[in-house]
Amino acid sequence: MPRAAIIGSGPNGLSAAVTLAQAGFETRVFEGQSRIGGGASTAEITLPGFHHDLGSSIYPMGVASPFFQSLPLAAHGLRWIGPPAPLAHPLDDGTAVMLEHDLAATAANLGQDGAAYSRLFRPFVDGWADLCPDLLGPVIHWPSHPLIMARFGSYAALPATMLAKMLFRGTRARAIFAGNAAHSVLPLEQPFSSAVALVLSAAAHAGGWPMAAGGGQAISDALAAYLQTLGGKIITGRTITSLFELEEANSPDSVILCDISPRQLHSIAGNALPASYNLRLQNFRHGPAAFKIDWALSQPIPWRATDCSRAATVHLGGTLEEIAASERAPWAGSVEERPFVLVTQPSLFDPARAPDGKHTAWGYSHVPNGFTGDVSTQIENQVERFAPGFRDCILARRVWNPAALESWNPNLIGGDLSGGAMSLGQLLFRPSASLYRTPCKGLYLCSASTPPGGGVHGMCGFHAAKAVLHDLKRAGK
Repeated sequence: MPRAAIIGSGPNGLSAAVTLAQAGFETRVFEGQSRIGGGASTAEITLPGFHHDLGSSIYPMGVASPFFQSLPLAAHGLRWIGPPAPLAHPLDDGTAVMLEHDLAATAANLGQDGAAYSRLFRPFVDGWADLCPDLLGPVIHWPSHPLIMARFGSYAALPATMLAKMLFRGTRARAIFAGNAAHSVLPLEQPFSSAVALVLSAAAHAGGWPMAAGGGQAISDALAAYLQTLGGKIITGRTITSLFELEEANSPDSVILCDISPRQLHSIAGNALPASYNLRLQNFRHGPAAFKIDWALSQPIPWRATDCSRAATVHLGGTLEEIAASERAPWAGSVEERPFVLVTQPSLFDPARAPDGKHTAWGYSHVPNGFTGDVSTQIENQVERFAPGFRDCILARRVWNPAALESWNPNLIGGDLSGGAMSLGQLLFRPSASLYRTPCKGLYLCSASTPPGGGVHGMCGFHAAKAVLHDLKRAGK
């Protein structure tokens, strides 16, 4: 039986382990923390009974993931909860722009831009079943529907500010598009910053933006439980500091897959990798960081626009111009006084997250990588801007600056949640043109620093494991 060691138990590491275990490998997953999950983890970090997602909370690409859909995760406890609306974007006039499940309903609250919004997204929503696997598929492949993919690419390549102003005339449509584009963690004037906005909006209409019942930990736990039915083993509390600690490093019939950052790979592989590849790993660019606050609340957030209580995700940033300025600032080493803030409020739809009558929420904004300042006041001011009285609801808070995020999860270099900047040079060929493979035989990378990049979908791990199987088949093993 071939053997595989996987370093890191995030969704990508677990997905790689599952794929190889399905193919008959004896698999072992090593996790430095006491719990599995990486960015898909949940814990009590403020007050007893308040369960907070340490990383992500909302999973549009998780529910859409072709790999996750192929697994019996529901049989291992994973249950998706879909809020009535995927997203709310409040404005200073007291209303909120709503991204609804229904495309027509969304268009109806965009006024003069409703028709343009429908024209933009109708082909992607109708063709989502084909488009999504192509977007999450191998870097080089023939798309199942080339015309839809070509249409998507022609819009995705544009800067978000350009596309929004080209298609929409009003504040509402431009604002909600800009908020979704901000998930790219790119300046909105940069090419391909539109791509994430297109994907997230189409996903909202096609499958929603659900959460996992009980928290993101449920995704990791379901993957782990299924892996164990295949004979896979998970070892927690074991930090791998050198490849040569692993038995698999000395076995010609074994492979090692790393759900870690390029910088960590350089650190643990050392001289096993050629100098040129090590230089590539060292030069891999990380983007802006997150500055995150988890809140334990005495009541729901008192939004001025009551529609915000229908969505688990709320974007706080006002207009396209404000959001663009906020997302441009971290790349210049600064922070806007009114930053774009992404808020989630999962306990509104999953009462198990907090004691009866109480609630959890978190918010984060983008700051320069490695930022050492404190933007807690600015973040909470933005919530107060659209929910007066918010601070009176706070029972406790946990503040995570970039250093705290990296200390919790060493993959988050400088607080970067995306596994590396999604800039043009790193959009497809990340961390190098060899993608998952390294020059060291039997050593692979399977983290969010490989395509298709950040997000909880498991596809980086799946594709890395498929690369292993392809290589072994070519070698006649």
